[in-house]
Amino acid sequence: MDIRRISFDTDDLSDDVIPLADVRSAVALDWDSKDDYVYWTDVSTDSISRAKWDGSSQEVVVDTSMESPAGLAIDWVTNKLYWTDAGTDRIEVSNTDGTMRTVLIWENLDRPRDIVVDPVGGFMYWTDWGASPKIERAGMDASNRLVIISSNLTWPNGLAIDYESQRLYWADAGMKTIEYANLDGSNRKVLIGSNLPHPFGLTLYGERIYWTDWQAKSIQSADRRTGQARETLQDNLENLMDIHVFHRHRPPVHTACEVSNGDCSHLCLLAPLPKGYSCTCPTGINLQSDGKTCSPGMTSFLIFARRTDIRMVSLDIPYFADVVVSVNVTMKNTIAIGVDPHEGKVYWSDSTLRKISRAALDGSQFEDIITTGLLTTDGLAVDAIGRKIYWTDTGTNRIEVGNLDGSMRKVLVWQNLDSPRAIALYHEMGYMYWTDWGENAKLERSGMDGSGRAVLISNNLGWPNGLAVDKAGSQLLWADAHTERIEAADLNGANRRTLLSPVQHPYGLTLLDSYIYWTDWQTRSIHRADKDTGANVILVRANLPGLMDIQAVDRARPLGFNKCGIRNGGCSHLCLPHPTGFSCACPTGIQLKRDEQTCDSSPETYLLFSSRASIRRISLDTSDHTDVHIPVPELNNVISLDYDSVDGKIYYTDVFLDVIRRSDLNGSNMETVIGQGLKTTDGLAVDWVARNLYWTDTGRNTIEVARLDGSSRKVLINNSLDEPRAIAVFPKKGYLFWTDWGHIAKIERANLDGSERKILINTDLGWPNGLTLDYDTRRIYWVDAHLDRIESCDLNGKLRQVLVSQVSHPFALTQQDRWIYWTDWQTKSIQRVDKYSGRNKETVLANVEGLMDIIVVSPQRQTGTNACGVNNGGCTHLCFARASDFICACPDEPDGRPCSTVPGVVPPGPEPTSVSERSQTPPGRVGTSTTKPLTSLEAVEGNCSDKDARQGLCTHPNEAVLATMGEGLHVSYIIGGLLSTLFILLLIAALIIYRHNKSKFTDPGLGNLTYSNPSYRTSTQEVKIEAIPKPTMYNQLCYKKETGPDHSYTKEKIKIVEGICLLSSDDSEWDDLKQIRSSRGGILRDHVCMKTDTVSIQASSGSLDDTETEQLLQEEQSECSSVNTAAATPERRGSLLDTGWKHQRKPSTESEV
Repeated sequence: MDIRRISFDTDDLSDDVIPLADVRSAVALDWDSKDDYVYWTDVSTDSISRAKWDGSSQEVVVDTSMESPAGLAIDWVTNKLYWTDAGTDRIEVSNTDGTMRTVLIWENLDRPRDIVVDPVGGFMYWTDWGASPKIERAGMDASNRLVIISSNLTWPNGLAIDYESQRLYWADAGMKTIEYANLDGSNRKVLIGSNLPHPFGLTLYGERIYWTDWQAKSIQSADRRTGQARETLQDNLENLMDIHVFHRHRPPVHTACEVSNGDCSHLCLLAPLPKGYSCTCPTGINLQSDGKTCSPGMTSFLIFARRTDIRMVSLDIPYFADVVVSVNVTMKNTIAIGVDPHEGKVYWSDSTLRKISRAALDGSQFEDIITTGLLTTDGLAVDAIGRKIYWTDTGTNRIEVGNLDGSMRKVLVWQNLDSPRAIALYHEMGYMYWTDWGENAKLERSGMDGSGRAVLISNNLGWPNGLAVDKAGSQLLWADAHTERIEAADLNGANRRTLLSPVQHPYGLTLLDSYIYWTDWQTRSIHRADKDTGANVILVRANLPGLMDIQAVDRARPLGFNKCGIRNGGCSHLCLPHPTGFSCACPTGIQLKRDEQTCDSSPETYLLFSSRASIRRISLDTSDHTDVHIPVPELNNVISLDYDSVDGKIYYTDVFLDVIRRSDLNGSNMETVIGQGLKTTDGLAVDWVARNLYWTDTGRNTIEVARLDGSSRKVLINNSLDEPRAIAVFPKKGYLFWTDWGHIAKIERANLDGSERKILINTDLGWPNGLTLDYDTRRIYWVDAHLDRIESCDLNGKLRQVLVSQVSHPFALTQQDRWIYWTDWQTKSIQRVDKYSGRNKETVLANVEGLMDIIVVSPQRQTGTNACGVNNGGCTHLCFARASDFICACPDEPDGRPCSTVPGVVPPGPEPTSVSERSQTPPGRVGTSTTKPLTSLEAVEGNCSDKDARQGLCTHPNEAVLATMGEGLHVSYIIGGLLSTLFILLLIAALIIYRHNKSKFTDPGLGNLTYSNPSYRTSTQEVKIEAIPKPTMYNQLCYKKETGPDHSYTKEKIKIVEGICLLSSDDSEWDDLKQIRSSRGGILRDHVCMKTDTVSIQASSGSLDDTETEQLLQEEQSECSSVNTAAATPERRGSLLDTGWKHQRKPSTESEV
């Protein structure tokens, strides 16, 4: 379909296509010469659009609540747009930009078609070709409606007005005529009565009448007075519709609407004399008694969610018309809805965006109030009296409450919930009610503070969806889509009775005054019935796919008495009603103090964990173990965490940005600490005593340190590191610990300055990922993601013990009191066990994607001190505590401040040096540790005097001086120590060469196939698995179940199965993998499955050759699917009808009703 124009300014009458986009089924046309716009309706998109004649400035004017807009007319005097809708049987009007839309005529219309307006006389005319075809007229304000032609009509289509002769022309495709009559319907005559197969569009200009003909596929014209002199302008034109002649000679009209909009607050519509005009309000809003001013908004109305928009149906007016709440935001899957009548705001949940938002009823003041910790918010209720919002989440199986702005959020109910859905409140009684449509469907009640929970109804329920409290009738009403009933009971669940049966598929339910209203998925409609008897069922609005929740609101009704009074009940945070009064409550994870009114600002002891784009906490002070997001901005791919108890700061690494950042524990004051020179920072540790920050960089294979503000950066260790990951400090002992999951996995220890490096564990290790210290028992705990176990040893690597022998794929761990906590990639959970016995395993938090590091924030965690704890040990830059002493050190890069390695001595500013002198000791030189400690008697190079040397003022930036409590070390001790160190290094080198030439795993059947522990690089969505580069055909290799002739798994195929598909979202792949594991004796452990950037496989001649591997890739490429993080958990009962919204954990097919 297209829109074309034929120029009368040229002799050839050639037609040009106006360059418009997305014109599918344009039917009606009109134009406005003032702004050079052409307007058209499209019955495919059910919209009205406009554009300039050259196709520019194209825009959609109206695109909601229309079903078949067939007629269109422009009032060029007051700039109004009139249209007919054959689907809704309505005539509507709006400004030409689509604003201030209102319904003019909604009764006794049956498929209205064309419409024309006469601003000169103040009338509009339209054709109606329903069961009783007719032509009608009314004032342009819908006054003085009158049928002017009702006989000898079949399919009256096009209309046109001859202003000069005051005639109305029309084309009838059924009668095959073009006729005319006076504007009041009198003096009717046939203009053309032959050779008209199927006339449709009609227009007049000058002395000619023009029309389109569907069957003749042509545009024709004739004399407008006689019908003679017929001509064909164009023929062989398919799908001809409306036709108009554009000119600039429309008669000027002066009206009262020209001056101050007729003093109307909204719409000024023309009307026949003597009235001349009238004021009108947008749909659903009443005109006040002055006849000029509209009410601020709807007083009594229905408001309902329809997935991608929110609509209102006014109950103040005599017809039902839905109006879209024009919120300037994209909605994906709006489900639950609630209204605060006091402030006039609507609240809604979006299960795709996982947000709860609010806006004013006119669409302004939009804001997101809850943006974290939501999965599928099915139910929502606003306590307008207590100024709270309650919601259910069938994904997390929680019922929560918060202030209307989303603050002070608290979990009220978290146990024994399966799939909570609808929620309703009775503030005056202090009760909240909710439905649960899980395996054992039920209807429950508790106090609005979560106390006194009781099951009211648990039998003969299937899918209890909608829920409403009838305060006046003291009854509870609910809709069940499985039993196809709407039922009622008293507020205690007794006296149960059926109001309506059958109802096809009810979802949302509400009531107002004496009526109940409900949405129905099957009929795609909103229905109404008497609330007491279920009788007098009527259809409120139809043809509304995607209907969800619905609420009925009367803003004129008084709210009621707030049980918490005017001082919030004396509560510092939340005041929540219950049947006998109210109770004070604290946000999730925070305990109420003994006065039962006051809360702390944060929990005392809690877990802090990262999950890629979020940092969250779980309070250990309360029993609900609910995760709360820390609102740290700009999180992309957070891996490692630590905290500083002195300043109350969180430190974290983001490997997408390659930075180390910090913020307050509440998420505020985020700043970058290290922003350059990082590749993949896997581990992070805070020395809370010396105020230093340590980190591992597996991309650069280094361990570095800096002050907590990022200054005085220094490389401590850069040799004999393969894949350093976790790191931990013990300031009181002066120790630094780290794991290395490289080719020779090991756990090492050194002093905090990197000296006295020692391998603690290097046998029977796979992928030692996480590491933590128990400062009380002085033991090291680590998780091994390859051997799938948690182990411990003492600080010297002795007394090694396996704590848990079977864990899925642990990544990080921490310790608090008697518990060891860890994150697990495969189970997507945080778990804990008793640190002494390895028993009492519990899941702390489940269903968390992308779990990474975990730490404990506790007053008992960061204790103890050392010599660096007071005035930085007197050091100018870095202070490193050791077992019996401490040393001062300088950063690798001079920072402009004089650096001294002697405690308490601040040297003068450095003198300028030559280029050659600087090149001897480059500022960025990377060292393996702090350099050899200097004594006060050592000779120094350059211009240094003996006096300066004795004061320690002649050191290079990299060098450190031992700070002892007595005399310096004897030179002989130093030489002996160096020789011993050299000997040890030679032994280690020999051992590395030996082990490098030997397979890490002793099974000869494994060949040389290598795997890698996922190491996080810079992708926010993917995990990069790097090993030895291979051809690109390996990159897409995914899970392959390949059996031999005896249906057993070959070792070569098993190795590919285990080495590739990391972090798969398909649980069946893990089940199959477990079956394979048992057949191979557990030689290799499961690898975590996730979408990969790179998978490198080194296969020996005994493994798969390239041809076989490539064939395997081609066969199974379809099985490589990305993790869809936006998809909800598959519903147990199948997908739901026509809504695109998949419920979670639904046990049967609600959509197949």
